[in-house]
Amino acid sequence: MALCLIAKEKKRYPPNVTRNTKYNIFSFLPVVLWEQFKFFLNLYFLLVALSQFVPALKIGYIVTYVAPLCFVLAVTIGKEAVDDMKRYRRDQEANSQRYQMLTPSGFKMVPSSKIRVGDMIVVKKNQNVPADMVLLRTTEESGACFIRTDQLDGETDWKLRLAVPSCQALPSDEALLELNASIYADSPHKDIHSFIGNFTREGDGPGQHMESLSVDNTLWTNTVVASGNAIGFVIYTGRDTRAVMNTNHPKTKIGLLDSEVNRLSKILCAFTLTLSLAMIALNGFEGLWYIYLFRFLILFSSIIPISLRVNLDMGKTVYGWQIMNDKEIEGTIVRTSTIPEELGRIEYLLSDKTGTLTKNDMELKKLHMGTMSYSVDTMDEISTHLDTAYSQQSPSHIGGNKARRDISSRVRDIVQALAVCHNVTPVTEDNGSITYQASSPDEVAIVRWTESVGLTLVFRDISNIHVRNAGGEIFEFEVLQVFPFTSETKRMGIIVRDLTSGDITFYEKGADVVMAKIVQYNDWLEEECGNMAREGLRTLVVARKRLSEEIYQEFEAKYHVAKTNITDRTNAMNAVVNQMLEQDLELLGLTGVEDKLQDGVKTTLELLRNAGLKIWMLTGDKIETATCIAISSKLVARNQSIHQIAKLTNALDAQDELDLLRGKKDCCLVIDGESIQLCLDYLREEFIEITVRLPVVVCCRCSPTQKADIARLIKQYTKKRICCIGDGGNDVSMIQQADVGVGIVGKEGKQASLAADFSVNQFSYLTKLLLWHGRNSYKRSAKLSQFVIHRGLIISIMQAVFSAMFYFAPIALYQGMLIVGYTTIYTNAPVFSLVLDQDVPEDIALLYPELYRDLTKGRSLSYKTFFSWLLISVYQGGAIMILSIWLFENQFVNIVSISFTALVLNELLMVALEINTWHRLMILSEIATLFIYVGSMVFLPTYFDMNFILTKTFVWKVAVITMVSSFPLYVIKMLRRKFAPPSYSKLTG
Repeated sequence: MALCLIAKEKKRYPPNVTRNTKYNIFSFLPVVLWEQFKFFLNLYFLLVALSQFVPALKIGYIVTYVAPLCFVLAVTIGKEAVDDMKRYRRDQEANSQRYQMLTPSGFKMVPSSKIRVGDMIVVKKNQNVPADMVLLRTTEESGACFIRTDQLDGETDWKLRLAVPSCQALPSDEALLELNASIYADSPHKDIHSFIGNFTREGDGPGQHMESLSVDNTLWTNTVVASGNAIGFVIYTGRDTRAVMNTNHPKTKIGLLDSEVNRLSKILCAFTLTLSLAMIALNGFEGLWYIYLFRFLILFSSIIPISLRVNLDMGKTVYGWQIMNDKEIEGTIVRTSTIPEELGRIEYLLSDKTGTLTKNDMELKKLHMGTMSYSVDTMDEISTHLDTAYSQQSPSHIGGNKARRDISSRVRDIVQALAVCHNVTPVTEDNGSITYQASSPDEVAIVRWTESVGLTLVFRDISNIHVRNAGGEIFEFEVLQVFPFTSETKRMGIIVRDLTSGDITFYEKGADVVMAKIVQYNDWLEEECGNMAREGLRTLVVARKRLSEEIYQEFEAKYHVAKTNITDRTNAMNAVVNQMLEQDLELLGLTGVEDKLQDGVKTTLELLRNAGLKIWMLTGDKIETATCIAISSKLVARNQSIHQIAKLTNALDAQDELDLLRGKKDCCLVIDGESIQLCLDYLREEFIEITVRLPVVVCCRCSPTQKADIARLIKQYTKKRICCIGDGGNDVSMIQQADVGVGIVGKEGKQASLAADFSVNQFSYLTKLLLWHGRNSYKRSAKLSQFVIHRGLIISIMQAVFSAMFYFAPIALYQGMLIVGYTTIYTNAPVFSLVLDQDVPEDIALLYPELYRDLTKGRSLSYKTFFSWLLISVYQGGAIMILSIWLFENQFVNIVSISFTALVLNELLMVALEINTWHRLMILSEIATLFIYVGSMVFLPTYFDMNFILTKTFVWKVAVITMVSSFPLYVIKMLRRKFAPPSYSKLTG
């Protein structure tokens, strides 16, 4: 019998095909059109265009109404087609990659798309894993191999994977085909860090040999084999793989400005209907008034700006390009291109600490062993004690001073524990240098420290650890069990056998909150943890327990049973460890690791605080460490007091603390995770109501779930825009809850960066991202929206005045090329060039962060500014139309060319009046548009009589009309600038 899979649920397995495309050749057009016409504006213009096929509603040329809609749809459909074609090509490339498959007739090459569950696939070094597999064999003698998982979880450290021992022991790869065995795998699920399975082999005698399988025995899709070659047994394919199940298609974020524009569009719809009804009412509802109503709705359809969304989307593309090409924040990536304006509206900043405010560049600074303490200045004493301890044949027969002997032994014990109890692996690079691979920078920092004091990790594989002392002597340890660190247990342990003495020892290290309950009674641990934390050091408690051979064998038997459990395996394993190992451990000592602040953090926090942002620091560290970092980073201002809430046990105590906090306005709250959970469970609304008023909040011992809950609650309660920033996988849920998520590419990987809307290299980049790019994006889009709305309103007002003068007849003033060209070639370039405007220079925006406060009030695009532009449009439209008729009463036949010329010139002047800082492209767009308009007159004789246009009368009268429509607005602007200037103008003169 060959090796086979026994699945938890019998079903057909999906094909191993990568499909990231949104459409196929048949669904593309229907789906894209459906998505587009779900937008009210597009549906409205579709109905307007279709109405032109009804003779009674037809006004002018059909192209007048079809062309704008087609343009918008063409841009969107073209973008979707290009994006989906790129996805299709990437899919084809992935599906056609070829792999070796082990078959009864030997090895044969198959494409990734032909791989099925039950196949045995060879994955070579630096090759992507094509499907989820159980690792059967590897070319490494130890039966282990390293994989890179950065494309799956964003973590950059290499992970150790273990082959199934029974398969690794086979004499050759071909022997797998003759193996009488089965693999049990649990149902497919999303968790990439867990797997429950068993490998069952039929023995020669009675009974079965069963080996438990965990995530350590798996190769997930999209990981890369980093050492040796591997043979894997395929257990999940296609949509059942962890990679596909974790491929989330996040909801498209809609920015606050987009929501405001949508609300204004609804007002414009109501205004269109009101204006149409007014025209009918003024005519006394005579004749076929309901037909005339529809005709007026069509005539005034330009009030609703169909091109607004396209202009805003193009503007967002420009903002994203400017952000990614800013040399001062090099490496910044815009992953969500729909919300750059949100960067200018942030009021709450939620930040992680480690790797975000700090460098995640660890260095062991202190070692405390109860009666002895060593810091940077005295680390050389540790080397001396190690030399003393290792210079003797047996620690129990050290000669010389007894006190010194005891100290040397204790130093050796803790240094040896730190050199052995970890998941670090030394890796020799191609150039011969040795680097350390580990899942945590803390681990690497500690192993480097043991090397610096004279105990170097020289070899590590699945079953052995070798360390070398300063004298060159090698000490070998057999690895019996490893208990990895998890965010739930907050500790890691290892059982090793000293191959020299045969002693078996269980070492464990972890956070003081969990280790304090495991170690023997002592009177110094809590106090020293607090002292180190106040110095800003990350603490780690180290302990051990000596085991007899009998005790270990009893533990191993119970642990093996727990490991082969199909249900509740993790809890069963933890229970055995807790019961048999984690009782009365010998406390060896306490380490203090420093994590330095990132460059520019102090300045950045101060600027953001002055910009009006309320800053929360959410960290898993203890209160003392977080408080120290909050003070040293200037997160807490000099004049601010610190109010601490910790170890609350009931709702009454929490209520008392909140009542006390209610009267404090300018203080920093420091609160631990247990107290936060208590408040969230019983006093949720009151807790959020009080804390959101505070300028600074520091939340300690926070779990990833608590971070996300706090972000969500602040959003729901305040309705303000929040930004969350972090660097690790534990920050992803918080980042995804934010209006703007910012991920830092950190030493722990790219998981936060990949999940964020914006990816940066360091925290200080936030200053420019918010105060400069955020400001520009919001101000520019607000002004662009106003101009696009104004452009549609003014021509509709002119149409209304024209119709009113002709007894309220629904007759089109402009038709054909004029109405199409008005919003495209005649005005679009100057209006769109506003995305290059800036109201203040960059140095002023960064020097005076207080300017950012004005943006959060949303005054740049509000109901007030909207109705101001509505009045401007009514005045200008009325002035242009009335003056055109009055000044040219004898040339009434040329009313179209007169009014349209004045309209185009008015728009060019209005753009020029609103520009704060001229850019060469702005000047070019104004001049080019004017030349295009004048040049097009020659080719449009239907609308423009060149004999009339080339007269002085036409020129000076059009100039007068244009000045009357625009000059009063210039005067108002100058008066406002003098008597009620905006805050930024006071700084720019």
